[in-house]
Amino acid sequence: MNARPSGPFCPQCSKPATGNFCQSCGAKLGGRFCDQCGGKLSPGASFCSQCGAKASDKGGAHRAAAAATVGGANLPWWIAGITLFGLIVYIGVSMVRPGGPAPGAAVPPAVSGPAAVDLGSMTPREAADRLFNRVMTSVAEGDSAQAQAFVPMAVGAYERAKPLDHDGLFHLSLLQRTAMDAEGALESAREILQEDPDHVLGLIAAAQAAEELGLEEEAAAHFTRILEVYDAQVARALPEYGLHGQIMDTVRDSAEAFLSGP
Repeated sequence: MNARPSGPFCPQCSKPATGNFCQSCGAKLGGRFCDQCGGKLSPGASFCSQCGAKASDKGGAHRAAAAATVGGANLPWWIAGITLFGLIVYIGVSMVRPGGPAPGAAVPPAVSGPAAVDLGSMTPREAADRLFNRVMTSVAEGDSAQAQAFVPMAVGAYERAKPLDHDGLFHLSLLQRTAMDAEGALESAREILQEDPDHVLGLIAAAQAAEELGLEEEAAAHFTRILEVYDAQVARALPEYGLHGQIMDTVRDSAEAFLSGP
């Protein structure tokens, strides 16, 4: 008979778990609490033992939303919206993040299994960047199951890592678009532009989010501005421009394609 593993267990799936998130189901660790009275809920409880209110599963709702994005009727949008933009981001990030390959090296395969990375041992930003890389690895390999599991975790990680620099806000905006949260993606992009109105990555993130929201005038304004400031921005040689060099090579074409119409 195998002995049951010792240590903390996930309140959602009851499997052994460490760090900030369960490595088996992705639920946030630290216990569940009633939305009505604030009482602590026991693992797997459907109703609060204090007030009888139905226990909610916000983490499950996020996972369901992500599943709909990458595994259901929204899959064509996922592919169209992420293939050009997300894959390039992943390649650019993987070549410069700690532990990633040197420039020009081949993109490494995804780490096998969620338990391979202990996010609890990292700083909030390190955990956010690692989850971002994990999402983009999954997208690049066509692994929608891994992507849907890690998108909400990655978004939450960047939220907890705030305040973010421009590179972090750009990552968050892309992840929010991936999770079908175009409004959140536009808000994150606008945060970049509030501090640096001509930041190319902020402009492209805002333009694409605005386009998805049907805000054609705002999208056109951002795309137009990209063409006006592109050369001067490239000359600034900002660190995040270097991290995402492949994207910088495509944004002008994207702007011209939008502004030229169908």
